[in-house]
Amino acid sequence: MLIKLLRVHLAPYKKPIALLVLLQLLQTCATLYLPSLNADIIDNGVVTGDSGYILEFGGLMIAVSVLQILCNIGAVFYGARTASALGRDVRAAVFDRVQSFSARELGRFGAPSLITRTTNDVQQIQMLVLLAFTLMVSAPIMCVGGIIMALGQDVPLSAVLLAVVPVLGVSVGLIVKRMRPLFRTMQERLDGVNRVLREQITGNRVIRAFVRDGYEEKRFRGANTELTDVSVATGRLMALMFPTVMTVVNVSSVAVVWFGAHRIDSGGMQIGALTAFLAYLMQIVMAVMMATFMFMMVPRAEVCAERVEEVLGTESSVVPPLAPVMELRRHGHLEVRGAEFRYPGAEEPVLRNVDLVARPGETTAVIGSTGSGKSTLLGLVPRLFDVTDGAVLVDGEDVRTLDPALLARTVSLVPQKPYLFSGTVATNLRYGNPDATDEELWHALEVAQAKEFVEALEHGLDAPIAQGGTNVSGGQRQRLAIARTLVQRPEIYLFDDSFSALDYATDAALRAALGRETAGATVVIVAQRVSTIRDADRILVLDEGRVVGSGTHHELMDGNETYREIVLSQLTEAEAA
Repeated sequence: MLIKLLRVHLAPYKKPIALLVLLQLLQTCATLYLPSLNADIIDNGVVTGDSGYILEFGGLMIAVSVLQILCNIGAVFYGARTASALGRDVRAAVFDRVQSFSARELGRFGAPSLITRTTNDVQQIQMLVLLAFTLMVSAPIMCVGGIIMALGQDVPLSAVLLAVVPVLGVSVGLIVKRMRPLFRTMQERLDGVNRVLREQITGNRVIRAFVRDGYEEKRFRGANTELTDVSVATGRLMALMFPTVMTVVNVSSVAVVWFGAHRIDSGGMQIGALTAFLAYLMQIVMAVMMATFMFMMVPRAEVCAERVEEVLGTESSVVPPLAPVMELRRHGHLEVRGAEFRYPGAEEPVLRNVDLVARPGETTAVIGSTGSGKSTLLGLVPRLFDVTDGAVLVDGEDVRTLDPALLARTVSLVPQKPYLFSGTVATNLRYGNPDATDEELWHALEVAQAKEFVEALEHGLDAPIAQGGTNVSGGQRQRLAIARTLVQRPEIYLFDDSFSALDYATDAALRAALGRETAGATVVIVAQRVSTIRDADRILVLDEGRVVGSGTHHELMDGNETYREIVLSQLTEAEAA
C-alpha cells in the first residue's frame, strides 16, 4: 500500500526527485573520496614530510568538502519541499474523498478515525518520505561505495566486512519484524484516544449535568494507558536497535585495528590505508544505521498508508451522475415513489415502500414514533444517502441524475441537530448564498425570530460564532440555521424537527412568519410536536418505516389509530379537536 500510494502521489515530482538523487549521488561520492585523499596526505605527505603535497591535496580536500556541503544542502532542500508537497497532496486527496462520502461511509469510519488518518497518518508518511530523500537515497550508495573503496585500500582486511554487514542486517530485520504489528496497534489506539476526547469535549455539558467527571476521567485514563503501553513496547524495541548496531560497530572497529596493526607490522599495508579503512568502515556502518532508522519508520508508515488507502479506496454510495441534469423547471415539486432504504448487512430496511408527494405552496408534514425513519426519509431528498429501491423525484427528475450543485440550490435541509461553523453570524448565514446583502440577512433573521437576539449581540452580524455554535443556546442555534436556509431561498424546504428547541410562543410566531415567506415553495416538516404540524396541508404518518396514514389532521384523527395515539399523548381530546 505504501509503494502504491507513493507511486501515485510522487508521479508529478519526477524532475525534483531526479535532481535530488543526482545531488545525493554527488555528495556521497565526495564523502567517499575524502578518506582516500586523507590516506594519500598521510602516506605521501605527513610520513615523508612533504609540505607542498600536504597543501596541494589539503586544498583539494577543502574543494571536495565544499562540493559535498553544497550538494547536501540542495538535496535536503528539494527533499523537504517534495515531501511537504506529497503531504499536502495526500491530505487534499483524503479531504476530497471524505467530502464525497455519504452518511453511510462517514458512520463506517467515524469522525475521530478520519481526523487521525488525515493528520497523523499522513504526517507519518510525509516524515518517511523526507527521511528517504535525505538519508535513504545516499545510504545504499554509501554502503556499496564504502565496500568498494575499502577493498581498494586492503582486500584481506575487508574480510571483516563479510561478518559485520550480515550481522547488522539480521539484527535489524528481527527487530523491525516485531515492530510492525505494534505500530498498527498504536494507530488504532490513537483513534481510540481521539474518539474518547472528542466525545468528552462535545458532551461536556452532559458530563457535568450527571456529575460523571470521575467516570470520564477513568475512561480517558484507560484509553491513554493503552496507547502508552503499546508506545512503550515500541520504544523498547527502538531503544534496543541502536545499542545493537553500536555494539557491532565497536567490535568491528576493534577487529579492524587489531588485524590492521598486524598488516602494518608485516608491511602489508600503510598507516594511511588503515586510517582510510576505518573511515570507510564507519561510513558503511553509518549507512546501515541510516537504513536502520528508515526501517524503524517504514512499518508505521506502511500501517498509515494502509489506513489512508482504505479511505481513498472507499467509493461513496452517493455517486455523482455521469451526464447530470443541469436545469429544472423550478416548480419545486417533490415526489418519493416506493422508496426503500436499507443499511448494508441489515436484516430489515429502515424505510419500505414509502410514497410522498409535496407540492409548491403546500406544507407536508411527517410524524411518527422515534425510530420510524422520519429523518432518514428527509435525508434521501438532498442525497445524504440514496434509496436502495424506488426513487426520489424533484420536478419529475430522479435526484440521482441531478447535478449536485443544482440539487443543493433547489433543496435545503435544516437538520435535527443544526451545526454552525466558526466565524460570525454573517458568514454562517451566507453559507448557502455568499452574495446575500446585509438587508437580506436581517430579513431572514426577522422571519426566523432571531433578529432580536442578534441585535442584542455586541457586534450584530459580525458577532463571533464558536465552532458548532456552542456559544449560543440550542434555540438560537436552530433559528440561525433556519435563517441560513431562508437566505439561500431554495424551491424545497426540509425541516427535520427544526423547532424542537423553541418555546411554544416562538414556535407559533416562527411558523406563521415561515408560512408567509415560503408561500410559493414546497415545505416538508418532520416534527415530534403535534402543534407544529397540525395545520399542515397533508400529514404523513410513519410507523416502523412504513406509511400507515396520510391526510389532514382531522381526517387522521377520525380514521388513523397510530396518529390518534401520538396526538392524545400530547394533547387532550378537546385540544386535539
